[in-house]
Amino acid sequence: MTTVTYEELDSSKVQDMTKEHKSFEITGLSGRMGSVVSKIENMIETQSLSCRIYTYGRVASVGASLVGGVTGLAGLASAVGMAAHNIATYNPDYEIAKHLIDNKLSVKYKK
Repeated sequence: MTTVTYEELDSSKVQDMTKEHKSFEITGLSGRMGSVVSKIENMIETQSLSCRIYTYGRVASVGASLVGGVTGLAGLASAVGMAAHNIATYNPDYEIAKHLIDNKLSVKYKK
């Protein structure tokens, strides 16, 4: 998978990779995750492609919270929300995974 730094984001490199349906990672996002996600989502959608955005590792944390009590209710609500989101973004062209700990995005072409 090709790696792109935050500094290369405005170059034509990222635009070309989405046009060619390639998967890639964007690194060095500390504090800029939200704006970069919006920019990548816009690049993908202007090409009449669809995308699903999710937080990497979130499914594991929901599973751990389903144990019981108040955290179990929160985990159940979160699981229902994720299921609804997955249905609403069924069969996307791209998946954008936010890696919050590593300050990077994985942009994967799925079709």
